[in-house]
Amino acid sequence: MQKNNRLLNSITLLLVSIVIFAVLFLLIYNNIINEFAGDILKISGIYIIVALSLNLITGFTGQLALGQAGFMAIGAYTTAICVMKFHIPLLAALIIGGLFTALFGFLIGFPTLRLRGDYLAITTLGFGEIVRVIMVNLEGLTGGAAGLYGVPSFSDDFKLNPIMGFIWIFCFAVATILIISNLINSSAGRAIISIREDEIASNSMGINVPYYKMFAFVFSAFIAGIGGGLYATHFGYLNPSMFNFLFSVNIVVMVVLGGLGSITGTIIASCIFAFFTMYFLPLFKDFAQNVFHISILDFNQVIFATVLILMMLFRPRGIMGTKELSFVKLVKGIGFNKTQGVK
Repeated sequence: MQKNNRLLNSITLLLVSIVIFAVLFLLIYNNIINEFAGDILKISGIYIIVALSLNLITGFTGQLALGQAGFMAIGAYTTAICVMKFHIPLLAALIIGGLFTALFGFLIGFPTLRLRGDYLAITTLGFGEIVRVIMVNLEGLTGGAAGLYGVPSFSDDFKLNPIMGFIWIFCFAVATILIISNLINSSAGRAIISIREDEIASNSMGINVPYYKMFAFVFSAFIAGIGGGLYATHFGYLNPSMFNFLFSVNIVVMVVLGGLGSITGTIIASCIFAFFTMYFLPLFKDFAQNVFHISILDFNQVIFATVLILMMLFRPRGIMGTKELSFVKLVKGIGFNKTQGVK
């Protein structure tokens, strides 16, 4: 019965995604959505992928991690090097980047997942900074502090590239949503959620806690690596400073803002974050410099820190809490479902 429900939910999600894709594609193709708005959509898709990867380990498994930018950096540089130096097709390069990142996730997760709470957060934060420093010093491979320039884009055709970029990112974002949603609603997902609720009780019930924690951490790294590869391909260049500590904090903000353990909330928060940082905040550039005498990047951190504090005070469970938007029930006139996973 549950398998049938998951199949129905997956089919519904795919159909809704196809409709959304068709509408957005036509709008972009006919230049109704301009290139800047298209970039916001693409960045939103990348943020959705990366934020969902963090939500899997933090929101659903209950393990606080702060090194997602490090995993993104590994996936981004691996994908770029595969395409630029070995001329591997983009799809294969993205998968290789994800797998290589997953390998690092395993190597880091094996000793650190025995830690909990603040200790795990500090360890993963240190890992992210180590990755960034390594990227700076591997000048022959990564370009060092100057970074890598000329990362091949989604298409050789300049006019076709924005549309192809949208197609690639949209497809990977939908695939990520679909996979994580089905994972959370499976028996493995229930085991993962039980670890978040009470790790000791889960262990006493016979759940292999170390295995599921490792699985969630490695799979989270894999998804973040693919998000990093798309990030590199979209921008066409890489610099170690792009994956600093503040970037990891921004990903945490997206997850907390949307709701820990909510796929729908993460999607909404990622889109809000992309729109806010790319369109709304630049409007206050002169205001930040003239009034506060700070750069727009520092002003960005002030705004999001304030938003995060207000969320913790007035809505600590985030925009959606643990609720999910159910397309199946929305058609039936119900709309919201408190179970896990996008329906």
